[in-house]
Amino acid sequence: MDELTDTTVRTGTELLWAALGGDPALVDRVAYGGPSGLLPARLPVMDLARATVAVAGLAAVERGGLPGRVRVDDGAVATAFVSERHLRVDGRAPVAFAPLSRFWRSSDGWVRTHANYPHHRAALLSALGTPGASDSVEAVAAAIAERRAVDVETAVYGAGGLAVALRTPQEWAAHAQGREVAALPLVARERLDDAAPRGRAGRPLRVLDLTRVIAGPVGTRTLALLGADVLRIDPPANPELPDQHADTDIGKRTTALDLDSPSDRRAFEELLDAADVLVTGYRPGALDRFDLHRPGLVIARLSAWGDRGPWGERRGFDSLVQVATGIAVTEGSSDEPGALPAQALDHGTGYLLAAAVLRALTEQDREGGTRLVRLALARTGHWLTHTLPRYDPERHLTRTPGPLGLLRHALSPVAFDGGPAGWTRPPGVQGGDEPGWLAD
Repeated sequence: MDELTDTTVRTGTELLWAALGGDPALVDRVAYGGPSGLLPARLPVMDLARATVAVAGLAAVERGGLPGRVRVDDGAVATAFVSERHLRVDGRAPVAFAPLSRFWRSSDGWVRTHANYPHHRAALLSALGTPGASDSVEAVAAAIAERRAVDVETAVYGAGGLAVALRTPQEWAAHAQGREVAALPLVARERLDDAAPRGRAGRPLRVLDLTRVIAGPVGTRTLALLGADVLRIDPPANPELPDQHADTDIGKRTTALDLDSPSDRRAFEELLDAADVLVTGYRPGALDRFDLHRPGLVIARLSAWGDRGPWGERRGFDSLVQVATGIAVTEGSSDEPGALPAQALDHGTGYLLAAAVLRALTEQDREGGTRLVRLALARTGHWLTHTLPRYDPERHLTRTPGPLGLLRHALSPVAFDGGPAGWTRPPGVQGGDEPGWLAD
């Protein structure tokens, strides 16, 4: 693959690896390459994608004690970050978003809804007073058009659905949940006790997967790639969408358990007793009625908005987080909101989750203790918008005084060790020089 050597390419990897508590010397083992210009956006999406994949690889080689390099190919990374778009099942393209999962004009702005699951669609229609509308875009559009965006957001969430009002980055920064998210660590890492690690010698790592949609399943899909025995559990009455399952459950085994059924609950408890890792992706608080703590376990909790603040118990998806946090405004135009070129918060958080689990296991092997790691899509979004360096043309511009005045102009891209830092003379008045060569 084509070699990428710019030091800015590894900046995201260094930042993420530090957030995971990894040895900074290991970052030198990552080799970057591949085609350039992929996942184009105003925000540094490709940098996020590259870095999250890199740390997942680093955590894997660290845990395995492997001596080689971690190869990060931008082409492979960009393709994986839109894996759901490339999926084909017997030649059939997947269904990405249902008709009612989209942007809508409100009386004072825009709203984004998510209604891919039947129960979320029903809640949306109920909140809007259009329960018989099914997938009628016209009826929903009319109902939203006469309401304020935040009123739609409040009503739909109150009914158990998903809708988010479009906010600017400044509005999100001033929002109570935005302030909570900004204060969160990118990856919260805790040691809960001094329990000994579970006996894993001679068998694959056992991962109990209680996640849905993209971020959590991408994380556990990555652990399955690395040899873990991943068992995903879904409720029988609310299975995963077929195309989501086909894309993100490769390498895993899946089962259906109703945890309100005594027999299924006993089966779940037995699985949990023998597991090494538990990954949850339901909204915070949804699983609190079940005792999920086991000494020596590694627990990874994934949420949309973080687990504290006024939105701490809300459901959410990548598309909605982009809208609330101002990303859709940044990527949009004056006429309408935009979106990132991939569901990068989902995919990026998924690879980061896998890395966090592997690092927790490595630290647990060394020091013991039940481990907890927590991640949130909104926190990954904050990292994308506030921490990763964006392309800034000012870095490649300079100012030179001269006969024409003070010029702001581009630096030359021709650069090499021992070469010139810039031109030795500014442009003069046109035609103002003598028709001869400079004196020796």
